[in-house]
Amino acid sequence: MGFISGNNKKLLSKIATNDGHGENSAYFDGWKAYENDPFHLTQNPNGVIQMGLAENQLCFDLIQEWVVNNPKASICTSEGAQDFKDIAIFQDYHGLPEFRKAVSRFMEKVRGDRVTFDPERIVMSGGATGAIETLTFCLADPGDAFLVPTPYYPAFDRDLRWRTRVQLYPVVCESSNNFKVTKEALEDAYEKAQESNIRVKGLLINNPSNPLGTVLDRETLKDILRFINDKNIHLVCDEIYAATAFSQPSFISIAEVKEEVVGCNENLVHIIYSLSKDLGFPGFRVGIIYSYNDVVVNIARKMSSFGLVSTQTQRLIASMLSDDIFVENFIAKSSVRLSQRHGLFTKGLAQVGINTLKSNAGLFFWMDLRRLLKEPTFEDELDLWHIIINEVKLNVSPGCSFHCSEPGWFRVCFANMDDETMRVALRRIRHFVLKENKGLEVASKKQCRRNKLEISLSFRRLDDFMNSPFMNSPHSPMSSPMVQART
Repeated sequence: MGFISGNNKKLLSKIATNDGHGENSAYFDGWKAYENDPFHLTQNPNGVIQMGLAENQLCFDLIQEWVVNNPKASICTSEGAQDFKDIAIFQDYHGLPEFRKAVSRFMEKVRGDRVTFDPERIVMSGGATGAIETLTFCLADPGDAFLVPTPYYPAFDRDLRWRTRVQLYPVVCESSNNFKVTKEALEDAYEKAQESNIRVKGLLINNPSNPLGTVLDRETLKDILRFINDKNIHLVCDEIYAATAFSQPSFISIAEVKEEVVGCNENLVHIIYSLSKDLGFPGFRVGIIYSYNDVVVNIARKMSSFGLVSTQTQRLIASMLSDDIFVENFIAKSSVRLSQRHGLFTKGLAQVGINTLKSNAGLFFWMDLRRLLKEPTFEDELDLWHIIINEVKLNVSPGCSFHCSEPGWFRVCFANMDDETMRVALRRIRHFVLKENKGLEVASKKQCRRNKLEISLSFRRLDDFMNSPFMNSPHSPMSSPMVQART
């Protein structure tokens, strides 16, 4: 059904029919495997468990409780129906004033009230996907490039490249320093892009990081700001996981650090935000562009006409986020629950010898399965991934789909399931790893026996040689006075 014949392809546009969406990657293949055989505790207990989707489902009880207690927030209730007409006919692409005010205030709270955001700079869009594409259209032309540290979110290839025809150029980060973004890596990527005659228009960072689950420290953020100012390129900060940091070090927004860098050109700094991850509302499609550049704010608002947030959603969100008691309670409990779930998973894996990158944010962690690879190649990584998908029945995402520079890493999402499903998933992983460990031990013992046999045969050959007639010959090197003197 999804196949486009050559004839049809000629009748359609190149943008619509090219493979820029990226759905042919292992990242999306994992989703398809889940959709074809979805796990259910009772109806399909042997199905694929979805661990490739970064959704925050740990606090929906708090959301549902608020909705029940605040029926007036919705125009689809008897309490809120009196506002139905006004909300239904509102179509200003600036958005409801109370919505922009509530979102800007929420952005301040999840950043510890250390920064302020101007509601007049809030540009809404249909989710973070629409927001980052709109911003890309504003900042770059076809053929231009954004630098992006690896590993990075696979759908950036779709969001930034597919319709804009902009390129993404990797800033290679490595496990030797926990995938830290360094000045050297930034400079190296920029120079290589220049050598390839690629026009670099900006740097895209994801903080907290997807897939690493780590936060950028203050000095790294300062280095990044100095770098983009020195090159006179844009900085796009994807901060959609801002409220998911559950332990120290705390999340630091670029909005805070830019005030500390002397001579920072604010016109180059832009933030992407969303309620999809921090609140767990991907279906509401609430994306935000926040730019310090007046021209970008104006043109992004015009372009947002292609993907606005419905006024019904705006009204509900405005009411919810204006409830300070609810917001503070939600942020605090979400942090605790994310920490507990993260700890259960990572400690459970550690018990069977599986390491994870140290992390304290996001809805996932970066699992290290390098020792389970037969050879350190991306081909072997995909072979291992196929076993995990088809036999272990877990949809975890392979590092190659995140453009990781080293094979053997996998992203594991932990917040999109209930407690019992989590226990099933953890049992499956532990069982698989223990089985693999046993296989490695058997292989190791066989190799050890083989080595011992080779050593035994070597000594046997030496004994035969020592007792051979040649050894008793006057021409034998063992008859040499020098050798005899040393024995």
